[in-house]
Amino acid sequence: MISIKNTKADILMKKRAYNTVKRIRWVTGAVILTVLIACLLVHPLPFLFCPGLPHMGFFERGLYIIILACILCLYRICRGPTGADRIVAIDILGIMIVGLCVLLTVTTGRNWYIDIGIAWALQSFISTLALSKYLEGRDFDE
Repeated sequence: MISIKNTKADILMKKRAYNTVKRIRWVTGAVILTVLIACLLVHPLPFLFCPGLPHMGFFERGLYIIILACILCLYRICRGPTGADRIVAIDILGIMIVGLCVLLTVTTGRNWYIDIGIAWALQSFISTLALSKYLEGRDFDE
């Protein structure tokens, strides 16, 4: 019978390997995010899709604000200290998607974006309730 002992050196080596992988993932994500932000600054997104829309300045500023807020929400989802913080961040992310639908409706004049926003809001509300009940340890029937 082979016995495997975890010595202090083995445990320390595993921790260092874990920290190295964690640092590599963080740096990779930071590089990707920096490249995306640089691309947005060099060639803004709204001009790629429809250059002749009315209220383009309003749309561009609103889109950048929503993108920044989404990045901050994704940070809170990944690094939230508790499950409740993560649920609130997911709910806020859903609200921002509804805000994006409203922004698209105002800019393009197409009303079907509002329908998508309403459906998304209902789905976001139901998923927030389900996640909250799960976090409390209750059944969905209660």
